[in-house]
Amino acid sequence: MAISRKTTRRILFVLFGVLVLALVTWLAIRPREATLTVEDVSGTDPVLTTPREETIPMMNVAEAIGWEDGEMPTPAEGLEVNEFAGDLDHPRWMLTLDNGDVLVAETNSPPRDYSGIRGWFERRLMTRGGSAGDSPNRITLLRDVDSDGTADQRRALLTEENGLNSPFGMAVVDGFLYVANTDALIRFPFEPGQIEIEGTGETVVDLPANAPNSHWTKSLVVDPDDPNLFYVGVGSNSNIGENGMEIEENRAAVLQVNVEERETLIYTAGMRNPVGLDFEPNSGRLYAVVNERDMMGGDLVPDYLSVVDFGAHYGWPGVYWGRYLDERVEPMTPRMAQYSRVPEYALGPHTASLGLEFSESARLGEPFTGGAFIGQHGSWNRRPMSGYKVVFVAFENGRPAGAMIDVLTGFLNDDNQARGRPVGVMTDATGALLVADDVGNRIWRVSNPRLARRPSTAR
Repeated sequence: MAISRKTTRRILFVLFGVLVLALVTWLAIRPREATLTVEDVSGTDPVLTTPREETIPMMNVAEAIGWEDGEMPTPAEGLEVNEFAGDLDHPRWMLTLDNGDVLVAETNSPPRDYSGIRGWFERRLMTRGGSAGDSPNRITLLRDVDSDGTADQRRALLTEENGLNSPFGMAVVDGFLYVANTDALIRFPFEPGQIEIEGTGETVVDLPANAPNSHWTKSLVVDPDDPNLFYVGVGSNSNIGENGMEIEENRAAVLQVNVEERETLIYTAGMRNPVGLDFEPNSGRLYAVVNERDMMGGDLVPDYLSVVDFGAHYGWPGVYWGRYLDERVEPMTPRMAQYSRVPEYALGPHTASLGLEFSESARLGEPFTGGAFIGQHGSWNRRPMSGYKVVFVAFENGRPAGAMIDVLTGFLNDDNQARGRPVGVMTDATGALLVADDVGNRIWRVSNPRLARRPSTAR
């Protein structure tokens, strides 16, 4: 049957509309490939280009595949790596105890609402990246009995029955084990060497966990000069405050908690997602690694390492890198650029830098002395990918300086699939560096065989 000219025109009009829609969609989601290297956007004077706003986030997360038998990450020259502990369930953060035992928080995000378009993207991202499972809500004790660099014993020290809710940061102070849940700082009577804890944790203070609780981790460090003062990293509840600032109360900040008075205050503000916290040993100043904002292209904005000073503000959400306005944020606050602190050291764009450990207790030798180890979990929205390794940043006169140095690589294979993703970094009792790998479900141990010391056998 012949098709009329009118019908033909309608068909052509529909096809033209489909092509236009496809073109517009492609323009909206086309990959915003980086034009600079990670090295260009790193260090004390990073190159900051013009923003390239993304209507829809470009997704380029490495598919999580895990490690094959016999595979291991690659250490820097002169160092060795071995598996300290395997068969873990999403290990993220660690704590070395005075007796040499290691605590590891096996944890993940609390339940999320994946409804709507944004939820669809988030679920797809989490699933591909190996982070979509339920939180194990467990703190496991690992013990190297024969001092061979491998955990011989393990025990579930705390579980959900003890009140764990997406636990992350840990500290042992004055006869208590403190755990930073996603919603509260809790504590248990505890001494190193103990292998059992009974009962539910005592709540010291509540922590921000209001919906959607986008950045759920709560890192924790204790003031070396005052054991009553704790510092907690709390990430923002959004990318750039797009859901309203009323849900950002006490977020995008480092909080100071007085555990004796059970009081909380904002110590440093405007840090989008401060995760790793540690005190620099020479200056005694608190430092943080911070994850910066997304959807401004592959070259912006670099994650950073910077000092955490009382009363300082780092600009989020309206300002980035201390002096640049994020024009997506309304209302705009140009005066904030006069007061925002410029970070000290850029860690590259979208590297998802999480772990932080200063090297004063490490025994890895030169050049890994006098600086900070940083675990970079890896990008999900950059092409080419960034992060997926552990790096070292040297310090001079109490400040970061020089280029980042690779400590542990090989987490990506030749097809850009993720065998693992490093998170927390922690020095063990021998001076080796432990690396929590939440995709490989292992803890790796990086050591220098020429400098290793034997741990105390006291338990």
